[in-house]
This record gives sequence, C-alpha cells and structure tokens, in this order.
Amino acid sequence: MEYPAGKGGSNAAGFGVRAASSTLRPGGVVGDRRYRLLAQFGEDHRAPAQFWRARDGQLNRDVALTVLVGDPSDQQAAGAASRTLERAMHAATFVHPGVARVLDVLSLGSGVVPSEGILGMVVAEWTNGTDLLDVVSDGPVPAATASRLLEPLASAVESAHHAGLVLGVDHPQRVRVTPDGALRLAFPGPLPTATLRDDVKGLGALLYLLLTGRWALPDGPGAIPGAPTGPDGTVVAPNILRPMVPPELSSVAVLSMADTAVGGIRTSAAILRVLDRIAEMEAAAAVPPAVTPDGRPVKDDGSVWITKKPVNSVKHKRKLAVWVTLLAVTTIAIVVWLVTSVIGFFANSTTSNTAGSGPTAAVTTTAAPKATTNAQTATTVATGAAVKPASIAEFNVRGHNGDNPSKAGRVIDGDPNTQWKTDEYRQPFPALKPGIGLMATFGQPVKLSEVDIDSPSAGTVVEIRTAPSANPDIAATQVIGNATLTNGHTEIKLASAQPSQYVMVWITTLAGGGNSNESAIGEITYLQAK
Repeated sequence: MEYPAGKGGSNAAGFGVRAASSTLRPGGVVGDRRYRLLAQFGEDHRAPAQFWRARDGQLNRDVALTVLVGDPSDQQAAGAASRTLERAMHAATFVHPGVARVLDVLSLGSGVVPSEGILGMVVAEWTNGTDLLDVVSDGPVPAATASRLLEPLASAVESAHHAGLVLGVDHPQRVRVTPDGALRLAFPGPLPTATLRDDVKGLGALLYLLLTGRWALPDGPGAIPGAPTGPDGTVVAPNILRPMVPPELSSVAVLSMADTAVGGIRTSAAILRVLDRIAEMEAAAAVPPAVTPDGRPVKDDGSVWITKKPVNSVKHKRKLAVWVTLLAVTTIAIVVWLVTSVIGFFANSTTSNTAGSGPTAAVTTTAAPKATTNAQTATTVATGAAVKPASIAEFNVRGHNGDNPSKAGRVIDGDPNTQWKTDEYRQPFPALKPGIGLMATFGQPVKLSEVDIDSPSAGTVVEIRTAPSANPDIAATQVIGNATLTNGHTEIKLASAQPSQYVMVWITTLAGGGNSNESAIGEITYLQAK
C-alpha cells in the first residue's frame, strides 16, 4: 500500500532529520520548480537524505527523489553530497530489474538553486508496490518468502559489484517491494563513504528484517525495533528468535553482517547460492502427498495390480499410466530390434568387405539439414531419450568478456575429445565474475530429467538452470539441479520443472586452485523426463 500524504513524514520523525526548507513538504516544488512533492517515504539521517515520491511537471510522470538536505554554505556537507551525486551519476548506466533506473542527477547550480535549501537530488523511476516496512509491520515473513523477496536485489548487488559500483542497500527505507514480489532499490544514492562490504551487510540486514521483523544494523528507522544482541555484542540469530527459520538461512543473515575476517560472508554470490538452495527446497516440499477421498494419507506399498478396489488417487493413477507406457515402449522396442536385426543381417551380408560398415557407423554418419533436424528432435524424440539442442552458446553476465565462445558448439558435437574450455583465472569465482555458462536452445520447450556432462576437470561445480530467453538476466533463471563434476562422466538428476526452451549449464566453481583456475567440458547430453 502507498503512504498517504504526510504518513511518511511522521513515520520518519524518529530519524531526527529536519527539512532544510519549507519547500520539503507535500505539495512543495523542488529542482528549480520542476518536481512537485507528493508523499515522503522515509529518510536516512546519515546522508542526510529524504525519500519522496514526486511528479515531474515537464514529462508528466511520477519519479522517486533522493533529496540531499543541508546548508549550502556548509562546505563539508556540500562535499559529501557532491560525492553521493557523483556515485549516482556513475550508476546511471547500470540497468537491472532490482534497481530503479537513475533518470537524472541535480546539484547546486545544475538543477538546484541555493534558495531551495537542499544540496542536490537523485531522480529515479518510480517503483510501484509496497513500502518494505509495511510488509514486516504485521510480523516476519516465512523463510521461503524472504528468500524469494531478497534474491533479485542480491542479484543486482552482485552484478553492480562486478561493474565496480556500490548501490547503497544498507537502509530499509531505500527499498520497496514490487507488485511481483521482489525487493528493489527504489531510492538510489549511496553514502559517500559506502563500500562494497556495506552492500553485503545491507543484504544480511534486510534478510534479518524479513525473518525477524527487526533491523540489525545501526542507524535504522525508529518505526521498527532493533535486533537483540548476545553477551558478546553480536546479534541473536534469527532461528533462535524463530525456530522455524532454516539454520542455513539464519547463518547467512548473521555472517553477512559480521566483521570477522574468518567465517564471515564477504560477497553477495555466497548469499545468492543459499537463496537458490532454499528455493529448491521449497519447490521440492510443494508437492502435496496423496490422500484418500476421506482425507487419510494413501499407503503406498509399491504394488500396481491389486485385487481390492483401487484407491482413487492421483498417485496411483500416475503409477498405472507409467507402467502401461513402459509396457508399450518395451513392446515397440522389441519389434524395432527384431526388424533392425533382420535388416542388419542382410546389410552386413552385402557389405562385409566394406570398411567402417554396420548399423552404428551408418547411424553416426547420416547427414541431415541442421535447423530442421534439431527442431524435430525436440518434439519427436522418445520419452527418456537424449534430445539435442538446436544451438548452444556461451553465456556471460553483462560487462564480462567471453571464454572461447567460438568453441561452445564442441560440447554437443558428439565427440567428448573436442572440448570447450574456460579462460584460466588467477582468482576463483566470484572474484572476477559470478560464473560462466553454456546456454542450450531447443527447437521448442522440453522437460528434462537429467543432464550428463563429460569433463576432465574434476572439482568443477555446476548448476543446471532454466531460463526465459537465450540471453536473460541471471536473476531470471531457475536452478533445477547441481553437481560437482568428476574426471569423466557425471550424471545430474534434475528437479521437476516446467518445460523450457532454454537450459543453461552454469559453472560457479572452476577446477584447479590457487592462481590457476580453469575448467573444460567435452560433451553435454540432455535427457528428456520420463
């Protein structure tokens, strides 16, 4: 819900920030009379800054204003504001769904006049949705919901850090909840002293807030209580306050805010991995158990054919359908084998003196039009069989160079001896980039049960992800399987997921170690779900 005019201002009174001018009130105009203030959504007294929803009188649209308040004659305050505005200008080129796009940056003498009593403004697109404090005002949210809310913002932080940008997500009133259920940095403009570490701490504090309803960093809003601390001064873990919080998620919230050199979480990539695992656990737990018509659990003894009246449940019907399908496929396979054997017998008799003859060689060397064959394979291949993608390409997050993109096709050429290799990195992921991937595109959506990878790079950690497009934001992809590769063949069983036309092998950890980190893949095989 949106704040009515005046609610944000009263809520923010606990911050102690005083408006520098009578213009900073609902109905006032700022930015050389271009922006009319509609409602205040909080403030950060560290800057100091106020957060407003305003109307752009020139373009006739709502915008989000981060208004830096202070005395223009105070050189120290003006210098700090100038640093914040400079950082906001650098962020104007950064585009991510987890961050409101910066539209303009106004400073003294450039869009802001001294008589307004402010030091500058960051103008961003308005984020529809709900104030974050409204979400937790009635109490903490479930762990799975907290993971889903935070994941897009954590992804934005990860991408920004790889671009050398600090976002400033260390204050809850800078963040809003979008209509599709994601946290978004709605009021950009990081503090002049903010660091990459502060962003990671902010993610941990936001996760703590969602899980407990309490803010665990200093200088929080007066509208919400602070986090309790133990005898050593550290915050009490969320799963102690709420035992239903998964211990792994609770630890991430605390360790992200810890300043210890050992054991603390220093990057948003580590937070993202845990959020993905929580999402996977939620998906696995979402399958309801079969019950009888009177609500009792169905006892599954493994039998299909029974003499008593069968239980009318979806589980038993599914099992019966699987057995009938299996019987039909087996029968067809036997018939095909018999026919193939007869044909092969006569074929071998007529070509016995020809090198490389026989059924296997004939199938392997058969040529076909590539575009048509790949698309047909995705739609007509038998259930449980291998399905070849129409194409495969290296996937890199924005702003990163490719790792041998011209050789990506080697992983689906049928020859494990031809390999695609990553570059050699002197530091392991995610120091230079969050990962590297191979995105397969099928002729039409397919549902996979397994991905098999042939690789000589033991210790490589991969995730199998579905994607909405061939070049998505990494935050828009969904993890359906993961594994640590062995030297040779690794089978990766996949969680049940909706059919997808785009499936990615995403490498999160390279083989090797020290200052030599590199992985190679010889072949990837995709198997349809049974």
